[in-house]
Amino acid sequence: MQRNIKATTAKEQMLKKIRHALLQKREHPYPNFEETALHVDTAEPADVLFAQRLTAVAGHFIYCEDEVSFIEGLLGLAEQEKLRRMYAWEPGVRQLLDNYEFPYFQTDKDFSEAEAGITGCEALIARSGSVLVSNGSAAGRRLSIYPHIHIVVAYASQLVMDIKDGLDLIRHRYGNDMPSSISLVTGPSRTADIEKTLVLGAHGPKSLYVFLLEDRLG
Repeated sequence: MQRNIKATTAKEQMLKKIRHALLQKREHPYPNFEETALHVDTAEPADVLFAQRLTAVAGHFIYCEDEVSFIEGLLGLAEQEKLRRMYAWEPGVRQLLDNYEFPYFQTDKDFSEAEAGITGCEALIARSGSVLVSNGSAAGRRLSIYPHIHIVVAYASQLVMDIKDGLDLIRHRYGNDMPSSISLVTGPSRTADIEKTLVLGAHGPKSLYVFLLEDRLG
């Protein structure tokens, strides 16, 4: 009985404090809230920060000086993972692969056997190491979700610091014809629902590779 009395007293004291706080009127408790920075400034360049944050969530970052470096890196990845069925549907990605005669599947025939999907992206978010994607491209959503390996081709001009900057890129690209689905990919898919054990690739790709290229000149 004594325990219940103490518990009730503690609860009443807490409620009393809340009532007292609500009765105190403050016109502007945080007058400089809108001017306050959401994140602490970092001295790291955006590309270094993105690489660090992506790696921290089990993603893989590959910097490429040019397209030749990208193709060499892609060949190395295909050999490392023993990939034979790599799919690419976006015209820009396909053109890049065609320029160097890199083999890939460009239709959805036998897509159930796809081992890797090669896609572009809307932006790279340095602050969280995330890839901003949408269904506005020819790759849609399937190519970044179904295959076990998701390979992203991105350019330096798509690298931004925060999500709001990435959304600005999307608005600039699509105008009033905004994609119906915009998503953030932060590392491989994961879950810890089964016996609290972290499992990668439970409901999506088990590996995420981001190739960052310098923008084409001209």
